[in-house]
Parts: sequence; C-alpha cells; structure tokens
Amino acid sequence: MLTKINLPKGVIFNAYPDSIGRKLADITLMLKMPEFKDVFSLFYILPTIFNSDLDRGFSIIDYDLNDELVSREDLEQLHELNVMFKFDLVLNHLSVGSPQFQDLLKNGDESKYKNFFIDWNEFWRSHGEMSPDGHVIPHEEHLEKLFMRKPGLPILKVRFPDGSDRPYWNTFYQEVVYHEVTAHDLLHALEIEELTHDDAEKIATILNDVLNAKRDLHEIDLGDFSHHKDDIVSVVEQNRKYLGQMDLNAQSQEVWDFYDETLKKLRDHGGKLVRLDAFAYVHKEPGKANFFNEPGTWEYLRRVKEIADKYDLTLLPEIHSEYGDGLHERVAAKGFPIYDFFLPSLLIDALDRGTNKYLLRWINELLIKKIKTINMLGCHDGIPVLDLRGKNNTETSTAGLLSDEEIEGLIERIMDRGGRVKDLYGPDGKKISYYQVNATFFSALGEDERKMRLARAIQMFMPGTPQVWYLDLFAGKNDYAAADIGGTGGHKEINRTTLTNSDIEEGLKQIIVRDQLELIRLRNTSSAFNGKLTVIGTDEHQLHLSWKHQECTATLIADLRNYSFSITHKENSSDENIMSYH
Repeated sequence: MLTKINLPKGVIFNAYPDSIGRKLADITLMLKMPEFKDVFSLFYILPTIFNSDLDRGFSIIDYDLNDELVSREDLEQLHELNVMFKFDLVLNHLSVGSPQFQDLLKNGDESKYKNFFIDWNEFWRSHGEMSPDGHVIPHEEHLEKLFMRKPGLPILKVRFPDGSDRPYWNTFYQEVVYHEVTAHDLLHALEIEELTHDDAEKIATILNDVLNAKRDLHEIDLGDFSHHKDDIVSVVEQNRKYLGQMDLNAQSQEVWDFYDETLKKLRDHGGKLVRLDAFAYVHKEPGKANFFNEPGTWEYLRRVKEIADKYDLTLLPEIHSEYGDGLHERVAAKGFPIYDFFLPSLLIDALDRGTNKYLLRWINELLIKKIKTINMLGCHDGIPVLDLRGKNNTETSTAGLLSDEEIEGLIERIMDRGGRVKDLYGPDGKKISYYQVNATFFSALGEDERKMRLARAIQMFMPGTPQVWYLDLFAGKNDYAAADIGGTGGHKEINRTTLTNSDIEEGLKQIIVRDQLELIRLRNTSSAFNGKLTVIGTDEHQLHLSWKHQECTATLIADLRNYSFSITHKENSSDENIMSYH
C-alpha cells in the first residue's frame, strides 16, 4: 500500500470554531484583516464544527455542521480568501449521543446497530472469565497487551430495554449521570400496593443519598421494602444518562458504510485534508494489542484510503508512539504524511540548552528518509514527551531522540514553568508513564518572547507543512483557572483560552505577534519552500538552514544561546530582503 502524498502547500491555521470571539464568523473576520493577508492557506477547524457533546468535539454525534457555531456562509467566505479546510474523522469512536448508539439503547438486541459498536463480553467471551460484576475479564496474556488511556478496563456499562447491563468497549472518555429520584417517580413506576407517598419519600431520600455519595445502589438497605429492591433500583437505572466515546466495530460493514458517508460529507463541507483521529485503536483482535496491531491496522488504512481517494481527500493518520517503536516511520513508508509530534519538545530542549545536536539529527532523518510531515509548536492537546523515547528490550534497542534522563529534565523544566501532565495507565490502574505535558508553548518556553520568535522561525524552516495554533500566535499564557474548572480532563484547558475580538486587536499591537505573522507570511508565499532544504554545518549553538527553488532562496541563521537570528530572502540575484531579530 504505497500512496502518492498530495499535501497542499502553505501554512495551516488551527483553532476551534469558537476559539476567537463566539463563533466561526469571528475568526473569518480576523482572517479578513489586512494583517492576515497571505498568512494562511489552510484552516484546520477542530471538530466542534460538527455536532458533539464531550472531549471538546472529539465525541462526535454526527458530522453535520454545528449551526450554533458555524454556518455554510462562513465556509464560503473562507474559500473566497483561498483558504482550504482540514477536518477530523474520528475513526475509532462515536458519541453515546449518536443516532446509532441511541437506537441501540432504545431497541437493544432488536437494534439495526447492534453490531455497530463492540459488545465487550461478546468480544472476549472465549478469551476470559466472567467477573461477579457482569463483565468478562480477559485472560492475563491478553490483558497485559491492552494499551490503556485511563484507569481500569475500557468499558462503559449501559442498560438495555430488557433491564440487563451490557458492557461496551470505551477506550476514551465516559461519564455516567444518575438523576435524583422523586417520590412521584417511584409511585408512577412501581406497582406496590402498600407503598404510600410517605414511604416513597423516605425511599427516594435513601436512594438520593446513595447517589450523591457515589455508592453502589445494590448495597442499599430498604428495610420493609428490601424485597422490592430490584424493582426500585430499576427505576433509578432507567434515569441513568451517559456521556462517552463508544468504540466502533470495524468488523461490521455498517461501520464502513458510515465511513464512506462521512468522508463524502467532509468533502462536501469543503475538506481537502482529513486527520484520522485515534485510527490506531480501531483494529482489535484477541491475542494482539488494541493499539496499532499489525497487519490489521494496515488493512483498515488501505480501506479508508480507497474511500478517501474516491472523494479526492488526503489522509493524515494521527499516531502518537515512542520514537523507538518506529511507527511514525512505518506509516510514512506506506506513503502517508505524518504529524511531527517530535518537534515541539525538541525545540524547547534546543532553546533551553543552546544546542542544535538533537534537532539536527531529526531534520536530517526527515530529509534522508523523505518523511512528509505536518509540524507544529502547540496544538489543542498537550506537548508530547513520551514520543521522544527510545526502545530497549531483549529483542531490539533503539536510541530515543532524547535520553530518558534528558526527557525527565525537559518535563521538570516545563512543569516548573506551570505545566501539567497527562499520564498513561496499565490494566491495574497504575500509572506507567507520562503521556504529554499540558502548557501553552509560550509558557513552556518560560514566556520568553525571544525564544518564541526563534521557535516560530525554526518551525517555518523545518521540512513539512507548518501548522499554527491560534494561541501560540498571540503568545498565550497558561490558563490555570480554566484548567482547574475543567475537572478530570481540565489539564487540556490550560492551552485553550478563548480570545475576544478586542484581544485580537490588542495582540496585533504586540511585536511578538507581528513578527510571527511576518515569518508565517514568508513561509506561506515564498516559492523557495517548494524546493530543497540544505543543512549547513555550524557550531553546536548555531543553526543554518537554507531553502532553494530555482532562483528563489530563503536562509535562516540562528544563535540558540542568545536567540538572535536573521533571515535572508532572495527572489533572484538582484532582489534581496534581510530580516534581523535580536
């Protein structure tokens, strides 16, 4: 499966539809400002552009436009600015609120979507033992291979119309809400002759106390009504509401029909690039890992690409993995562009320690292996750190882009500057590693404008297509209040501050913002970046990168210790422009 990469040229702007102002129309107005002329060629609009209910858009209900934030006119106006779109297809899961899962909850075993999602017990029935809690626990040889994104088994138990609780595969977020029960609820639902209104009031109080304390309903003492406990608990369970991202059963043809329908819809919305979110979790098979198992994952990618080709869409598989595993390289070898999740931390480390050593190793690897990337500084998620690690086991040993000690030092520095962490967990619920550090890129650099400016310049001279997070452009700082309010998943909100229209006006008066716009515009418009990148030898504390296409050249010379740099741009031998930053 070798595919020709057709990445659009230019720089990508990245934001939620309501990251600036209140809706996409406000971002459109910003991009129409003269300061943004020729700065961006694409816009990666995060998935709250669609109808969703959790995980800031990545728990998608359906792929219709969210008319509270977006209008068809907004998209048309952006097209008039020659801005193309990049969208998400969340390949692994759909929201509990999706029409498909709601049909399953309503119709149970009679639902036409019964095989659309993964019944945990059916999947593991021959490969585990039933627990007293009603879900299969996979045998140890299977359990140890599961890659966990949260503590505990990746299941959500949902109640079917027949009163049974069924566990469904739920890799990512979930939330179960019990509404308080009233005496009226009990009297209306129960056919108990001796149940008076006063009795119902007492029972409702007991039930609600248990719910508020988050205790097990089945352990309550109902006194004289204990023999009706199952019926009474059933009333509570009927009021149970769910939020969650339910894994799709890609062994079902209905799911592949859904993928086809969705990719067509993204094309009709104006999409050119499609990021395959969480694609590595889709292929599941007993006896193999639930993350990027082979060869099944490749077969699924091939099938998705066949559909995307039909709609003239370029796929961007999103893959987070340790450098030493080489998954990024294997995906690229199949002809797909990849995200450069290594660059953000490598840049922070290079500017913190004043060395080009590790950054140059990565640049040269991209050039030698012809790996096509989309790179970034910050994004809607955290700053990847796990990705930099090597691999060392009895079968093979691969050095990381940084050593474990250097990675720990990097994490410590970002944490000292106010960052927060996201962890990964084993099947026993114990943390096994840091996954990412959550911080704005500006705060991760110690809120040093010189570092931020140079980081942006280096990004613009890197191989690949640059992507710019809206908050980085305006040198956004860590939003601790938002992170605290956000609860369990709040660490991500530290880097998702909504900017007002007046914030944009004030931001455009700042030198750090204007300088970044100048750097991005150069990358977006100069034909030099359509050509070849040459890395020129320097002292370890310097960086010298030069792009050339026909007679056009762009050259960056930087000092990683004092963060000064200059850029020389030549359209031809007689037309030279020098930009210097100190």
